[in-house]
Amino acid sequence: MEVHVELRARNTLKAAERGDVLVIIDVLRCSSTIVTALVNGASEIIPVSTVKQAKQMKLQRPSYILAGERKGLKPEGFELGNSPREFTHRKVNGRAIILTTTDGTLAFGFAKGAREVLVGSFLNAEAVGKRVCKTACRENCGISLVACGKGGEFSIEDFLCAGRILETVPDEELALSDGAIAALLASNGAGERISEWVHSGEHGRALEEIELVDDIGFCLRVNRYSAVPVLSDGKVALQSH
Repeated sequence: MEVHVELRARNTLKAAERGDVLVIIDVLRCSSTIVTALVNGASEIIPVSTVKQAKQMKLQRPSYILAGERKGLKPEGFELGNSPREFTHRKVNGRAIILTTTDGTLAFGFAKGAREVLVGSFLNAEAVGKRVCKTACRENCGISLVACGKGGEFSIEDFLCAGRILETVPDEELALSDGAIAALLASNGAGERISEWVHSGEHGRALEEIELVDDIGFCLRVNRYSAVPVLSDGKVALQSH
């Protein structure tokens, strides 16, 4: 099966048009937050592109939690930001969440036509690798890992996470694009120094500047969860498979 790594959230559209099974990756912090919230009992997450859309949806669904970020910080009037550490069992269990972020939730809007859309992070890398391979084999389609980036630009943490997910898929079943090969080599090369590289990257430094550096350590915990969130009918939830 052909495997691609797309850089930037907007390239989700190109991946979806190929009919691939997609993995949306936004390590810092959207995909990590989605995984954590669902593991902690959130019933579903509705990703939306803009703050305005999120607030309008909240008016229609007042029981939903309004969460998200702009420039890393919680917008005015929101209940939660985009730190996965905020999405505890006590706060989200049994609740639905409306989520808007700068890059990650944007990607979901471009995913129409994909065979399946999964949410990937370091937290669930191995589980995602197994699921995406299983789906691609069953559907006889390709795989696209979408490294969403930051502010429409490349980000090192999403690229490394794509490589870490690829490490979990058997080599003999893959026909890697050059981008996928590069992600795999980058992950292998980083080894145990992934945390160091992510902290020194642009996104890592930005979170440190707004005093959210602890989120980085949380998001870089590898294979913490076996949950694989799936997008269906505009909602992200956990599904049995």
